[in-house]
Amino acid sequence: MEEKLKLVIAEKPSVAFAIANALNIKGSKEGYIENDGYIISWCVGHLAGLAAPEVYNKNYAKWRREDLPILLGSRWRMTVAESTRGQFEILKKLLRRSDVGEVINACDAGREGELIFRSVYHLAGCSKPIKRLWINSMEETAIREGFANLKPGEDFVGLYRAALCRAKADWLVGINATRLFSLLYGRTLHIGRVMSPTLAMVVTREAEIAAFQPETFYSVEIQCGDLKLTSEKMTDKKAAADLAAVCENGALIIRQVERQEKSENPPLLYDLTALQREANRRLGYTAQQTLDYLQSLYEKRLVTYPRTDSRYLTEDMQNIVPDLVQTASAVCGLIAPAEILAVQVCNNAKVSDHYAVVPTKTLTADKAKELPKGENAVLGLVCLGLLRAVAASCRYVQTKIVAECAGTSFSASYKEVLDYGWQQYCPKDKAGDKLNCDLSEMQQLAVEAAKIKQGKTEPKAHFTEDTILAAMEKAGNKNMPQDIQRKGIGTPATRAGILEKLVNVGLLERKKSKKAANLLPTKLGQALITVLPEELQSPLLTAEWEQRLLEVENGSLSEEEFMQGIEDLVSGLVRDCRAVPGAEALFPPVKRGKKNG
Repeated sequence: MEEKLKLVIAEKPSVAFAIANALNIKGSKEGYIENDGYIISWCVGHLAGLAAPEVYNKNYAKWRREDLPILLGSRWRMTVAESTRGQFEILKKLLRRSDVGEVINACDAGREGELIFRSVYHLAGCSKPIKRLWINSMEETAIREGFANLKPGEDFVGLYRAALCRAKADWLVGINATRLFSLLYGRTLHIGRVMSPTLAMVVTREAEIAAFQPETFYSVEIQCGDLKLTSEKMTDKKAAADLAAVCENGALIIRQVERQEKSENPPLLYDLTALQREANRRLGYTAQQTLDYLQSLYEKRLVTYPRTDSRYLTEDMQNIVPDLVQTASAVCGLIAPAEILAVQVCNNAKVSDHYAVVPTKTLTADKAKELPKGENAVLGLVCLGLLRAVAASCRYVQTKIVAECAGTSFSASYKEVLDYGWQQYCPKDKAGDKLNCDLSEMQQLAVEAAKIKQGKTEPKAHFTEDTILAAMEKAGNKNMPQDIQRKGIGTPATRAGILEKLVNVGLLERKKSKKAANLLPTKLGQALITVLPEELQSPLLTAEWEQRLLEVENGSLSEEEFMQGIEDLVSGLVRDCRAVPGAEALFPPVKRGKKNG
């Protein structure tokens, strides 16, 4: 009996050709590659998606309050966009070929990749056995190892169910809430399950900044040779002036000298969010730019899988870490740590689907030099991150001094670095502030100068892409059980897209400030949060939904239970929400000719 072919479906053409090269498969056709053992084809991102409302009922093409809520129960349908129908038809024919006996899902190894593959698989009416390629790197050796260890497709059904629930939940909230509030206020108001709580955090921060009342404070700084000490803050300027006058040319008595050797552990390796935050701080890149650069580097086989929430490697990788470190040091033009502490970055218990973002064995300094500027800069951060993570702790001596002058306590703190350790790889001034004199308790020193220092309390800073990503990651953490696996709102893979959509639909704007731009709400964004009910803007509720999606994934919560919660939310909104009195001031009428639906 003739052996059947294996059909491999990748997420993108570039990945399909990388797999073909790794498996030495030649024979390009229209939309696929074929030899006597494999057929390799590809999606183009999301070939299929959830159908638009008007597919279910042509009346839904118009936005009308009486049609809400739009609930679909078990009637959900997937459709293919006209722009991608050609490739879908190719895949459909391949999936239905009688000489294909097995289908290998080689889409990105994550929730969305599972959804992309299975949407096409089900739409094509396929029921052939599924195997799963699950890899962390696009290197040829990793691809070959992945094909030698294909996983059963049924192991990932939960991942698909969670992905589909996420898509359906976003559809239900987006369609119903967007139409409802747009109709209530006479203009298009984009609302989303994750978008709206993210916008609410930014609006709340700006309200806190606007309401902040700065307070002036004073302190007295006295100098004795190289030693500078400062009093506690005080609100009375005259009291500060009197203290400075009394201390001038007076005597300082050392009451306490505490010298303690300390160490600061190196930072962990990067997951996607940590790298996006660093790239925003250091390079001014948006979260989406960083993800795009990383994805390109991944497809060029120079870094590992980008959409990860782990900051560790697996323990079986410990022996290859030194080689990766040498590559990273060559790319950065820096000397590798004298002792490479691979053990501190390898921990199986801290790795779930994917390990941290690190350079691959394929990377060389020459390849790095050939990259476009943005990719090269992000790759540099990945390499620096590895060098720091495997280096020794930074060791220093902290000296705290407490002294007295004119019956008032003064203090100072000095830090003398003994061994920079991982901090040698930090792109900043590493100069210490060593105390250049020996002090002992009860020692008296002559005060050479005393002056008043004035300061003001400051409000919280505006959100940047860096700090909003941190806020999204931590949202709801204080109220969630300590042992839950996923906290926050959104996922590492989706947060960048959420921020981009908020900007694109006019609810947030970026305003340049030094290197990184501040993320600020527009007037429309502020107005929307003013009228939006708590359940749509609560980060805690959305964080709970993310946790429930994880429960769908691991089988402890049914799809029906999750979706019932979303449907109940949507139904309650439509039933209870009315326009806020006086909303005309928040939402001025839109000029004729502009769409409102």
